Amino acid sequence: MEQVNIKQVGILFAAGLLTLAAQAQSLDMTSKLEQSLAELNRVRSGISDEKLPMVKELNGLEDEVLDVRLEYQQVIRQLDSRNLDLNNLRSEIKTRKDEKNYISNLLSEYTRNFQTRLHIAELNRYQDTVDAAALAPENSNFSDQQVFDRQTALVSASIERLQEIVGGAAFEGTAAGEDGLVKEGSFLLTGPVALFASEDGLLAGIAEQRLGSLEPTVMPFADLVNAELVQATVAANKGLFPFDASLGNARKIEQTNETLGETLEKGGVVGYVIVVMFILAIITAVFKWVELSRIPVPSDDDVKPLLQAMLYNDHEKAKEVVSDIEGPTQRMLSVGLDHINEPHQLVEEVMYEEMLTTRLKVERFTPFIAVCASSAPLLGLLGTVTGIINTFKLITVFGSGDVKTLSGGISEALITTAQGLIVAIFSLVLFSFLSRKAKGIMDRMEQIAILFMNRTTRTAPELIEG
Repeated sequence: MEQVNIKQVGILFAAGLLTLAAQAQSLDMTSKLEQSLAELNRVRSGISDEKLPMVKELNGLEDEVLDVRLEYQQVIRQLDSRNLDLNNLRSEIKTRKDEKNYISNLLSEYTRNFQTRLHIAELNRYQDTVDAAALAPENSNFSDQQVFDRQTALVSASIERLQEIVGGAAFEGTAAGEDGLVKEGSFLLTGPVALFASEDGLLAGIAEQRLGSLEPTVMPFADLVNAELVQATVAANKGLFPFDASLGNARKIEQTNETLGETLEKGGVVGYVIVVMFILAIITAVFKWVELSRIPVPSDDDVKPLLQAMLYNDHEKAKEVVSDIEGPTQRMLSVGLDHINEPHQLVEEVMYEEMLTTRLKVERFTPFIAVCASSAPLLGLLGTVTGIINTFKLITVFGSGDVKTLSGGISEALITTAQGLIVAIFSLVLFSFLSRKAKGIMDRMEQIAILFMNRTTRTAPELIEG
């Protein structure tokens, strides 16, 4: 009994110790919890105290960011605007450069044209200004403004020249006569016409430019009255004088007129061959036309009695009628009558053989005319090609500075082409006429042959009834 109680007391004691330990632990946890809650409250209080300043600071930073963004956008817009302005300036600069180059090229072209438009009597007056304007673009030491000034100086000089020549410009100079002697005198320029009167009064006329001469060449008047009018007009800077409206071009065109022999001579060897071919074609055509015209062609009245006799099988009468017919038709019908008792096919063959013989006689020599018509243009082209080759050989040796010489050589080369075309056209026309006439003769023979053969297979109605 005492042992049991001791065990229970031990158990109770242990349970008490455990309870005390649990309570102590619980009190410790509670204390820690209270401390944690107190710490949490302090943190919350600290956060609450620091939140307002941080919010204010955050709002301030956000405002600053917004301001920076607005400033950035403004800077971007300014940059875009300046880039656009820069592109516009670049485009304008390019446009101005293009305009400058265009004006410079235009002034250079004007300089070249002005020099060619000057009358030979005016060259000494404007030579320095023209040279300065022409050489300025090639001088690397000159600025663009200096080049422009020299070119515009030429434009100003050209305007003054136009104002002068409208009312007539008088100036001193030298000119050469037809004998080549150079004399001093006075010029009177009115439009494109320049009058010259020498100081000694021996030379007066219209000044022109002659190829190869550096001085104006005076074309004197054959009539002394006209020469005196020119001298008086130049001396007084007004008056009346003879004037060629074509500016001498009519006389130059008249000088270019050539005779037939000169034209043929320019054609060379090929041209002579074409001419010979043309002559032979004409002779052949005339001979052939006479030959064909002399071939008799039976009319319907000549053939009608023959057909009537063949219809009644009267061969003797038919031979009498055929004997009165002339030409190849008579020979064809005679051959047919000679073989009238032979088979029908044999009669056709012997008559056709005679027609072939006649065809060879009728068409002989006409192919030669066709050959002339087809070969003449080729010969002309050959002459043109050889002439152009020779012209380019001259260009290789002497250069192509003289355009008139070049055009003259080409025109001479084209003469053979013109000759070939003329011969071809005439030959073709002649060949057509002759072929048509020969075909008419053969068609008539064939028609008569067909009528003849048709009558050999028919019998008169009276004979059938009998």
